[in-house]
This record gives sequence, structure tokens and C-alpha cells, in this order.
Amino acid sequence: MAIKHTAARRREKPMPEHILSLSYGKDSLACLGAIEELGWPLDRIVHAEVQATDTIPADLPPMVEFKSKADKIIKERWGIEVEHIRCRNTYQDMFYRRKSIRAKRNPGKIRGWPMRGGPGGAWCQGDVKMPALRKIKKHGDVIYLGIASDEPNRFHSLSDTKKSPLVEVGWTEEDCRKWCEKNDLLSPIYTTATRGGCWCCHNQSVGQLRLLRKSYPDLWALMLKWDSDSPVTFHTNGHTVHDFDRRFQMEDDGLIYQDDKIFRWSMLNEELNYRWF
Repeated sequence: MAIKHTAARRREKPMPEHILSLSYGKDSLACLGAIEELGWPLDRIVHAEVQATDTIPADLPPMVEFKSKADKIIKERWGIEVEHIRCRNTYQDMFYRRKSIRAKRNPGKIRGWPMRGGPGGAWCQGDVKMPALRKIKKHGDVIYLGIASDEPNRFHSLSDTKKSPLVEVGWTEEDCRKWCEKNDLLSPIYTTATRGGCWCCHNQSVGQLRLLRKSYPDLWALMLKWDSDSPVTFHTNGHTVHDFDRRFQMEDDGLIYQDDKIFRWSMLNEELNYRWF
């Protein structure tokens, strides 16, 4: 069953639209199959594009390539051009934006790293990604979200104007993965160690930071530069990007194991009269 593409009626008069919010993860991509199966209308497919700087995407190169490939497949099969909506501000713009002199925390200083779990939450979502998404929706529009049927903890996000085709057809996360594999739309984040989302994210795992340093030294160097300028630490527990850099260098030098389960930050400060193995 083909998706009901209603672009023609949009030209007649403004009407509520049905919009797929696409992240290029398996669940949001599988929404295309679920929408098709349900026979639901689909007017637009939009993606919020985040830039680390004016010239550097926040996505790693494998993800940039995959997006281009996926866009072509979607255009050929569903006849809809994916709209890449970019916020006016880059991550770096907001990183170096100065706070008011009346701010309670670091008045007059640059923002620096987004504070994970800090007062008011992290600024990156609200100031870099969400402004782009807010531009696309008008009153009455219906947004399709990639929430799988086995993610009940996310069902509270759904409403009459925020729907999940996956929940309606009963597709689990594993079903979504299989659909993407079948349709050549499985992102590299599921087949390699490359993460989805921004490479500069403060929420990424130690393993992803380690991979970033090894595979993309230019991006890691930029992270170190930002870290030196930031008035707040990379993690709210007080650890910096430089701390991670020192840890990874010690791993490279064979001074400590590359084992996140046994690692303790105190290892970096203790006298290394013997190796940690």
C-alpha cells in the first residue's frame, strides 16, 4: 500500500500536515514502513540538522554519508524530499555565548559545556536543535515520532498531534531494525562502533570518546580547545576532556588497562611504581 502523499492539496490552502520527524535512527526510519502499512497520510519528512561549527557537521562522516544515501532511497521509493532544517546557531556559537552579568552561575562568562543534570538542563537541545524543529510545525499539524511498541516509558510523549506509527502496528525495536536491514536503511551506528548524534555530546560513553580520539584526531583537538576555554567541566562530576585524554594516553602507553569496569580515576593521580595489571 502506498503512502498517501498529499502535497497537491497543500498548494490549494493551508491545512494541517502530517510530518515525520526523522533522526535517521532505525525507529524513525521504520516509521516509513509502518505509515505505509497503516495507510496513514504523509506530507513532509523533516530532519533537524545540527552543526558543530559553520563548516563542521555535528555528525561523524559515516553518518553524513548515510544520510545522503537514505535521502535518495526515500525520494525514489516514497517520492518525498527530506527537508534538512538547520538552526541559525551552531554548537560552537552557543558554547561561546556569554552569560548575563546577572546570571547566578558564572556571570559574564561564556556558557561552555552543556551541564548534564545542571540547573535548567543542558542548553544544547533547547538552543541548537529544537529551534529548527519548532519552525516546521503549525497549529493542527500531526508529528510522527519513532517510538517503538516496546518503549512504554516514552508513551507519555504521544498525543492527538504526536503519534507513533510503530505503536499502532505493534513494531518493536527489533522489528524496526529488521525492516531497516531489509530496505537497506540501517544506519552505520548499528553495525560499527560509531555513535549516532553529535560527536561533541557530553552524554556519550567512554568508549565513544575513546573512538573519537583515535579515529578523528582533528575533532578531538577541537574538543580539547573547547575544554580549555570552558568555565564548567565536561561532566558534572568534575572530569574534563583533558582528563579523558590523559586516561586514553595512559592506556596507549600500556600503563593502565583499557577496561572501563576496573578503571578508577584515582589511577591517574597515584604514583605509578608499577603498571595497573
